Amino acid sequence: MVQSGKSVFEEKETKSAPVITLDHEIKIIRMNQAAADLFSQIYPDKTEVDFHGTKLCKLTGKLHRIETENDLIYTFSVRDRAFYAIPFHSISDTGKAFWAILLINKENEKINKRTAYHADLSKHFEEILEGSFDGILVTDKEGKVLFVNSSYERVAEIKKSEIEGRYMRDLINPVWMPESVAHIVAKEQTVVSKRQVVKSGRHIMVTGRPIFNQNGEIKMIVINARDITEIYNLTEELQRVRKNEREYMSRFSSPPATGDSEDTLLAISEGMKQVLSLAGKVANFNTTILILGESGVGKEEVAKYIHQHSMRKEKPFITVNCGAIPGNLLESELFGYERGAFTGAMQNGKVGLIEAADGGTVFLDEVGEMPLDFQVKLLRFIQSKEIRRVGAIDSKIIDVRVLAATNRSLADMVEEGSFREDLYYRLNVVQIEIPPLRKRTDAILPLVAMFLKRYNKKYGQEKVLTYDIVKEMERFSWPGNVRQLKNIVENMVIVSNNEYLEPEDLPWNAQYKSDPIRKVIHCLADNEDLGLNEAIEELERLVLEKAKLTCGTTRKIAEKLKVNQSTIVRKMQKYHIE
Repeated sequence: MVQSGKSVFEEKETKSAPVITLDHEIKIIRMNQAAADLFSQIYPDKTEVDFHGTKLCKLTGKLHRIETENDLIYTFSVRDRAFYAIPFHSISDTGKAFWAILLINKENEKINKRTAYHADLSKHFEEILEGSFDGILVTDKEGKVLFVNSSYERVAEIKKSEIEGRYMRDLINPVWMPESVAHIVAKEQTVVSKRQVVKSGRHIMVTGRPIFNQNGEIKMIVINARDITEIYNLTEELQRVRKNEREYMSRFSSPPATGDSEDTLLAISEGMKQVLSLAGKVANFNTTILILGESGVGKEEVAKYIHQHSMRKEKPFITVNCGAIPGNLLESELFGYERGAFTGAMQNGKVGLIEAADGGTVFLDEVGEMPLDFQVKLLRFIQSKEIRRVGAIDSKIIDVRVLAATNRSLADMVEEGSFREDLYYRLNVVQIEIPPLRKRTDAILPLVAMFLKRYNKKYGQEKVLTYDIVKEMERFSWPGNVRQLKNIVENMVIVSNNEYLEPEDLPWNAQYKSDPIRKVIHCLADNEDLGLNEAIEELERLVLEKAKLTCGTTRKIAEKLKVNQSTIVRKMQKYHIE
């Protein structure tokens, strides 16, 4: 740098930076007032005149050179004070060359840098607070507002211009701000949260936090305000739903007082009310009745209901499972046999089941399983009321009402030729069809409550139903109908370790506990908001992650999952699996 010595010196003098000028022998020619003051502090026993003609190194000691790209800088220390020396080569007005040296106090530079850094940081913090979605307000210990961001103006519905520099006590309003959180924080010296309602009726949550100084005294209070209107409304809605759940559970968890025997029938659904209404209507008519329905819907219970509401209720009710008796033994079981009628016969013969039910009711369950050769004998009995024991000569009149049931379509069997048409019409004088459990879901809770009460008493338990498990059971298809429902309730009473029965206690959910993939499948299927493609992708990702744990390479993963390695690589990239 070549320039006029006077201009450089005058420029440095104006800026009040310590500057000294040196001749070609590095002796001090002159120094400005800032430099004189600096050296007077370091050498208090000398004056400015004493420094003239002195070599710089005698005052500064050894100079250490610092290499930079554009400038030549030296550093030195005198009496524990460090400086930078920046030389400028100049030409005086007389044409002589000299050096102008700018001195910089290192400590001052650090302080300046630190001050600039903190000022910059403070600016960033203010920008961060201003960018917060939550409202933020800061007060001093007296409640005077020091800072307010724009979000606070939006959330609290108070203009910044109305509160900046004011005390919070002046802003108290009996309608929308009956109390100041800042005052409560100052009083209790702890974090305080309060729900408030603003001018428009929205709900906000205001939280004040005290900031303490080194002496443990509050120096400022930071207040955070958040709009919770939606959360508040959802909470109220949740409370209403839970209230409805409690009313729902209390209404149906105690079954109607119809007894607690094994053959109790509950008519909750409209379909079952119609079934029992028809059963009660025909109970006292001495006619055959055909009861239809899937396996487990309660056909035998309806037959018992008819018997118990008939004039025969004091007489026997005998159930015959036609599907459980071999075809060649049906005649001897139903009609009985005489002594010596066949090999293995009892010595005194045996009374048949129909004869044993004389005066009462015989219920022929699974009548569709009856072989054709016996169907004609059954038809004759229904028409004549006469039976003849196997091996006997004489017939006997038996007063028995016949109820029959099947889970098969006898009309289709007639078309196929596997069931006699005349017997079908003789049995089907009155037909009662019981709807499956999946079509009367409103009966599930009362049935479950009844079975739970029964098995709690039987096994000495106190298991309790929850809303979630009832809803899970109402979504189930129940292929085994009421029989399956009863068995599952008994299973949970015995097996579950929970006092309050939850969905995971259901037998079909228990298998997912040990298999994470099947558990995820179950959860995905229950998520009504999840599309099919999303559910498939989620399952695919889980399978890949599980395979990665046991296979070290994509080649081994591909072999395990039986796909190409390129497919594995592509899908792992898709799901961001490393």
